[in-house]
Amino acid sequence: MKTLFALGVWCLLFVLCWPLAILALLAWPFVWLLSLPFRLVGITFSALFAFLGAVLMLPARLLGSGRPVAA
Repeated sequence: MKTLFALGVWCLLFVLCWPLAILALLAWPFVWLLSLPFRLVGITFSALFAFLGAVLMLPARLLGSGRPVAA
């Protein structure tokens, strides 16, 4: 659905201002390449915080109430 919406917006932009639509189409791969390191940093920090949360909660899980943990 997200791709269909993007295609519709691009078609509308193409009808309204075709040079800008062509420029957006050509610039999209470069924007994606520039955003890739930021995505990797975000994934790394997300994994780091999940790991720290698991390490900090380990004693509570080991000494827990005996209830199974919902996954």
